[in-house]
Amino acid sequence: MADILIVGAGPVGLTMAAEFVRYGLAVRIIDRAEHPTQTSKALVIWSRTLELLDRAGASLAFLDAGLRAHGGAIRSGGTLLGRARFDHIASPYNFALMIPQSETERLLTAHLSSLGVTIERQLELVSFSQQADHVEARLRHIDGREEVLSTPWLIGCDGAHSAVRHGLRVEFHGSAQGDDWMLADIRLDGEGAPATDEVASFLHRKGPLVVFPIPGGRARIVAVIGKTDPQNPRPDPTLADVQAMVDERCGAGVRVTDPVWLTTFRINERKASNYSQGRVFLAGDAAHIHSPAGGQGMNTGMQDAFNLAWKLAMVVHGQASPSLLDSYSPERSAVGKLVLQNASRMTDMATLSPPAAQAVRNMALRFLLGLHAVQDKLSSTMSETDIAYADSPLSDGPGAGNRLAPEDYDGPPPGSGNRPRLVLMTADTDKGAALATRFPDLLEPSPRRPPNASRLLIIRPDGYIGLSARRNEWNKGEAYLKAFA
Repeated sequence: MADILIVGAGPVGLTMAAEFVRYGLAVRIIDRAEHPTQTSKALVIWSRTLELLDRAGASLAFLDAGLRAHGGAIRSGGTLLGRARFDHIASPYNFALMIPQSETERLLTAHLSSLGVTIERQLELVSFSQQADHVEARLRHIDGREEVLSTPWLIGCDGAHSAVRHGLRVEFHGSAQGDDWMLADIRLDGEGAPATDEVASFLHRKGPLVVFPIPGGRARIVAVIGKTDPQNPRPDPTLADVQAMVDERCGAGVRVTDPVWLTTFRINERKASNYSQGRVFLAGDAAHIHSPAGGQGMNTGMQDAFNLAWKLAMVVHGQASPSLLDSYSPERSAVGKLVLQNASRMTDMATLSPPAAQAVRNMALRFLLGLHAVQDKLSSTMSETDIAYADSPLSDGPGAGNRLAPEDYDGPPPGSGNRPRLVLMTADTDKGAALATRFPDLLEPSPRRPPNASRLLIIRPDGYIGLSARRNEWNKGEAYLKAFA
């Protein structure tokens, strides 16, 4: 019997499965689709996700396959309103890695395959019921044959129309915006074509147009078109439609060619009221869907996976109390809410329609993007390096819940290896070693030196500070660890 059944083999489900297997758990991962996605869909992997992929031993393949964007430019007409540079992101990965979702899924599938796991496709979750110590799941194969599976844990990574979320009857609050958007994966050339190492945004009186670079000399164009009668859906755009939009909003000198994907879409913004219920969990689009502004939807979902994996692994291995799992939903729900709010604000700002409001917006952007502090804040928000869990039940003390800066690891990243353990950081290595001996299942055996010798820190396997205390407050360290057990 598998320790965990994962429904959905997109980037989030694949990440989840790989992390569980790395931590020594048996998984089944199923997907009703015959094939992985064939289109580019989510295009960017941000710094924080790359840091976590590095812990998992999977980042190098992505770096080799992706294109590094070092910033973004915002223009209105022929005027440059400002730039956001990613070079100062406080991470070894101080860039946006542009890579099509089809490639992300290919690389994650290969990584999972190297761990001995095969995706079971054309296999659908029909229904499930929770018992005291397991979940009974009914699966349907492509030939109509049904299978009843008993699994200790069920995780829904099955997208916006999640069968797992529907089975839990969890509310999915939010709404769809009224505008239609154009999406075009094409090639750009000409003297006016944007730089291939940055994201280019063009603000226009009729709405924004954004150009994202893609590996292989390609680019994606996303532009708002306007409202359409829901009873008469807008047809997919033609290449001539895309060229007309580029001429109108980017100016002369840019030519679009070689289309591989032309479509329209609407923005939905929704979030589940709860990410977990008993032995069942939600992650990724099953729990939250966002505006594509900022490119954070897939990243947020993959980070859901990293957050849940170490917690569930510690519980299954008997290292920690099942109460540890109670932190997953509040932590990730708060992040999902913040990401949704930020993406919504960015979309609302870009799609302002009153001319006076557009003029004020452009003046404000030109001023604010000239300030280094604003540029740094924008970059840290988009890269998700500023995500923190200050209000988590796992955070105790000043600065707890913040991400530990990579330069402060004093060794390999926390959470590396095949068993999740907390990391104790103390200048008193003798007392630290004695504490680790009393909690061998929870702590790495050897304490590490903290970035500040006056602090006693306990670091979670995902690299966030759990406990922050004064260097001699060993009673707080012991109490923190006892709460895990």
